[in-house]
Amino acid sequence: MNAQTYLEAITELVGKVGTEQAGNVQRAADLITESLNAGGVVQAFGSGHSEALAMEIAGRAGGLVPTNRIALRDIVLWGGEPREVLEDQLLERRTEVAHRLYELAPIEPADVFVLASNSGINGVVVELALLIKERGHGLIAVTSLDHTARSEPRHPSGKRLSEIADVVLDNGAPYGDVILANQSGAVSSVTAAVLAQMVVTEVVRRLEEAGQTPPIYLSANIAGGFEHNQQLEARYAGRIRRIA
Repeated sequence: MNAQTYLEAITELVGKVGTEQAGNVQRAADLITESLNAGGVVQAFGSGHSEALAMEIAGRAGGLVPTNRIALRDIVLWGGEPREVLEDQLLERRTEVAHRLYELAPIEPADVFVLASNSGINGVVVELALLIKERGHGLIAVTSLDHTARSEPRHPSGKRLSEIADVVLDNGAPYGDVILANQSGAVSSVTAAVLAQMVVTEVVRRLEEAGQTPPIYLSANIAGGFEHNQQLEARYAGRIRRIA
């Protein structure tokens, strides 16, 4: 087992996931395009390593400007909780945290959500998903259907994230989220990032075909990129947060 073994395995899996999830990518792009056309923002959330998916959606070069990242640390940054609460390794299992996150976020009725959780079973993400649907928002889940099917839900409802979402993007990760026999070679962050970029490019295509100029971030490290981004962000003042 070595780097080449992993490269070959993950390359094959990325192609498989991209092909098998093509239809769901289209449905996710439909939801996001509908939201943007209604003045909505894409709200993205993931805890643990799944936060990488939220970062892939919100606030990056090549991505959509009307996007906002929700994170567990929001209860400290915006909610006044002591920093020490973030040291709780089981924080993502506490259902009440989901309500605080929703209350603290700059959410409006037209917003659509992308929630990422490889297992799809923890209290925060499942409670947040239920709350999102209760409030009438569209919901896209990025999860491992293999892992979630083989895991006991931790939410009192007995539900999994995949059972609540309008669209489910299966990241193809095996149970345990590693691809090599020696239990190394993580999967979900790689395949989820590919799925996220597939969805974004489809949204951009739809907007262009409708005669619109898609609000896309440029790299702040190219000439004029920072100024371009500031002008676009000004359209969504108070709707999106850009923090480290």
